[in-house]
Amino acid sequence: MIHAITLTPYDWLDLFTHFALLSLLSVGGTITAAPEMHRFLVDEKHWLSDASFSSSIALAQSSPGPNVLFVALMGWHIGLNAGGGLSGGILAWSLGMLGILITMTGIMLPSSVLTYVATKWAHDNRNFLSVRSFKSGMAPLVIGLLVSTGWVLLGAHNNITQDWRLWLLAGGAVIMMLRTSVHILWLMAAGAAFGALGWL
Repeated sequence: MIHAITLTPYDWLDLFTHFALLSLLSVGGTITAAPEMHRFLVDEKHWLSDASFSSSIALAQSSPGPNVLFVALMGWHIGLNAGGGLSGGILAWSLGMLGILITMTGIMLPSSVLTYVATKWAHDNRNFLSVRSFKSGMAPLVIGLLVSTGWVLLGAHNNITQDWRLWLLAGGAVIMMLRTSVHILWLMAAGAAFGALGWL
């Protein structure tokens, strides 16, 4: 979905520094920073539409590969939007690749360096009570961040009375996932089929 924007060199730098800061805050994986990415990219800067943001996450989560690929898709969409869309030719494609490079470098570099240094230090000091306490205290934080990510992705579908079929399907999928041996990919495929048929 094309959302024409104009980005200055300062905007590209702002994009990089914001993702670099999010890299240091994304405890439990990059997906936990999705609510802040949504606030920054959709609500504040208007560089992405809500649909582009959600579809970037959905596409990356449903495809094989690292969880962080949704960041690359967001960077790609931002660059394409800055270049006028796919019909913008080589400029749009180049800006799309620049968007990928900026967002992926921003989200990967700081956390990778921090993880290496912190893991080495924690391993050397693994018997300290403070290190063990820190590790135990991170679990509820990660769960809270994942719940907030789900809430943001819920977006326009938070009206239970209006979207009751969607909520019923989601509840049924959770029950089947917990009570049966049906693989989650089959449940996702069933949800996609229901959506394609217009039942949701």
